Amino acid sequence: MTESKGGETMNFAVQVVKGRWFTVFASFLIMSGAGATYLFAIYTKEIKSSLGYDQSTLNLLGFFKDLGANVGVFSGLIAEVIPTWAVLLIGSGMNFAGYFMVWLAVTYKISRPKVWHMCLYIMIGANSQNFANTGALVTCVKNFPESRGIMLGLLKGFVGLSGAVMTQIYLAIYGNNDSKSLILLIAWLPAAISVVFVYTIRTLRVSRQPNEVKVFYHFLYVSIGLALFLMAMIILQKFITFSKEAYAGSATVVCATLFLPLLIAVREEYLIRTQTQIQTTTTFMSSDDIVGSIDNEKELLDFVDGSNGKKTGKKTDKERSCFLTICNKPERGEDYTILQALLSMDMGILFLSTLCGLGSSLTAVDNLGQIGESLGYPNKTISSFVSLVSIWNYFGRVFAGFVSEALLAKWKIPRPLMLTLVLMLACVGHLLIAFPIPGSVYIASVIIGFSFGAQLPLLFAIISELFGLKYYSTLFNCGQLASPLGSYILNVKVTGMLYDKAALKELAKKGLKRSDVKELTCLGSHCYRLSFIVLACVTFFGALVSFILVVRTREFYKGDIYKKFREQAEAADKEKALVPVNTNNKLNN
Repeated sequence: MTESKGGETMNFAVQVVKGRWFTVFASFLIMSGAGATYLFAIYTKEIKSSLGYDQSTLNLLGFFKDLGANVGVFSGLIAEVIPTWAVLLIGSGMNFAGYFMVWLAVTYKISRPKVWHMCLYIMIGANSQNFANTGALVTCVKNFPESRGIMLGLLKGFVGLSGAVMTQIYLAIYGNNDSKSLILLIAWLPAAISVVFVYTIRTLRVSRQPNEVKVFYHFLYVSIGLALFLMAMIILQKFITFSKEAYAGSATVVCATLFLPLLIAVREEYLIRTQTQIQTTTTFMSSDDIVGSIDNEKELLDFVDGSNGKKTGKKTDKERSCFLTICNKPERGEDYTILQALLSMDMGILFLSTLCGLGSSLTAVDNLGQIGESLGYPNKTISSFVSLVSIWNYFGRVFAGFVSEALLAKWKIPRPLMLTLVLMLACVGHLLIAFPIPGSVYIASVIIGFSFGAQLPLLFAIISELFGLKYYSTLFNCGQLASPLGSYILNVKVTGMLYDKAALKELAKKGLKRSDVKELTCLGSHCYRLSFIVLACVTFFGALVSFILVVRTREFYKGDIYKKFREQAEAADKEKALVPVNTNNKLNN
């Protein structure tokens, strides 16, 4: 009896680890470590002072960070031909190698690298984020196609929280005044998480679960609790000097909360196990006639597949070369080839709005530390700005995912319309920095963090809905290519140059030259005024462009865009009910 119970426990544990819900839990943890790029503003001053860079050079580093973080085409293409575990392992290796080299440079453990070396290191480290996204995010969207907006919102929400999560862990391990060690933490922690959970994330057979959305709301409540706790810690740490033990206690609560979704996954798998046992008994009673009428197992498999082993011999469009079908695009929502999607008008509109919207938001986030310094805020307050962006980045992501899904399901409101509204909100945040008043940077941090976070799940969901899921690994990475281009133009060529120009004017007033100072610094509200007026105008233009997509896709979103996924899931459930256990196992394999 004891051995039987032990065997049942082991079988259930295997079921949990192999189930869809454990894949979601593991993906949450990987995403919680995949937002190291959002901590750039905290350690930029360390890079700037250690290596003697001016603001233009620092913004060039920021561009290569954004380039690495958003050019995920390589990870998308490679994911089409290798398993998910290999994608995650490549990402973990790149993460450690890139950020570890940056840490060696700022701690003088290697000779001072050239600027292009630093650009390469930070680009490699940031590019690892795409491998985590491709491995975890794409897998979960394919496992839950009818809840993709919610799934994207949650996963990208944990990425948004990752900056604040890693900050708390960093404070617990290294203390408050060692930002160089933060770079070391960024190097090893995300890589370690990916290695631990690498084999538990994979695409599984889609099945329908009546309480699926309810379960996602439970995950949402856990993540909101984590976000509120992190916000409370940020506020307390601003006004109270925490001891090492207090930092450790805060990090312990954060880690414990991150593991709460595991309990939800175990609960759901137990319910599935119970329901399966009931259905198995019913299946053997109701399927005798069907199975008895089929001569052998091969015929049964053919019966379930519906093909009876017949092939038409005709070459469909899907089997033809992708170059021959570029102009023969399917209906919206069907599976586009990569070239069909990239050369479509809808993707062009998304590209332009992303260039304006995400490019401006990334520029604001990357310069937040310098903005705080130019306005005279202390270092501790500047860290609060960065953490606020991280927290509200999370709220923007889950809000965009859950609310856009609810509006689409209930009132057929096009998802691109929410993207337009989010870009309009971002304009307000840019203007608050351009024309600062006491405390306005706090409000701007919240607005920019929220709008920046909301854009990504909306972009990814729109791409999956318009162009299908067959080549989603590649297409969603192609969709964000405009972001680093926008960041380069707006960050390096606009914001950085205008900042340095203002700083040089201040030096000239003091009778100094650039060679007389090691670090080029500008102080005053005028330093970023013109830059952020430009960012506000560019973002407003992006909102107008995205509204064109609203008009183009309004009829598509009025229909039932998830119908085919629902039908596939229902067919799979019927097959499972018809096929005996031994045959069902073969089908799942």
